[in-house]
Amino acid sequence: MNDSDKSVVSRLRKLISEGGYAPGERLGEVAVAEQLGVSRTPVRLAFRTLEQEGLLQQAGKRGFMVREFTQADVHCAVEVRGVLEGLAARRLAEQGLPEVVSETLLYWIQKGRELLEKGFLREADINQWSEINSHFHGSIINSIGSGVVADAIARNNHLPFAAADSIIIDTDDLAREFKKLQLAQFHHELIFQAVKHGEGARAEMLMREHALIGLRYPELLQNTGL
Repeated sequence: MNDSDKSVVSRLRKLISEGGYAPGERLGEVAVAEQLGVSRTPVRLAFRTLEQEGLLQQAGKRGFMVREFTQADVHCAVEVRGVLEGLAARRLAEQGLPEVVSETLLYWIQKGRELLEKGFLREADINQWSEINSHFHGSIINSIGSGVVADAIARNNHLPFAAADSIIIDTDDLAREFKKLQLAQFHHELIFQAVKHGEGARAEMLMREHALIGLRYPELLQNTGL
């Protein structure tokens, strides 16, 4: 999926999260494409992606509708991801960090630094951050030598907004979103530090806190002016 297609996914994800499309509402390719000012092909691909994320469900043979879910559902799904990813981080720390995994994590940490070093966020940066975040998390999950945690996370990823790359960026407040990604980047660096030093409990706690960035931190940044 190219950046243009990913942008359509992000825009639809944000519209659904904000109630732009009501639960149970049927979505048509033509109408959505016209609304977003794109062709039908990226909308079709976006529908399939959002179905996998649990935001849409099949409505007949060819259509889709917005899945009904509550904020409590979203919070629980994100917390479950935090618990599972925290378990993976703890196990990796306790097992010892292999050099190849260390190099991979440092690579994606450096990519995050490079993305944010300019001091502000462009809308075009969103897809790049999503890729960085997904690879960082996946590197930890897939390095512990057990498919059990990875399978559990994969199942949980089918719930609304549960996946690590189901990122919503408020394009109307990119300054605040930049601060949020700065904190997320700092979390990545702290998690790596804890895993590298074999601090299993700390790595687990940090990963569980990291999962809550999309839910808790926007309100904190708004209220404190950080």
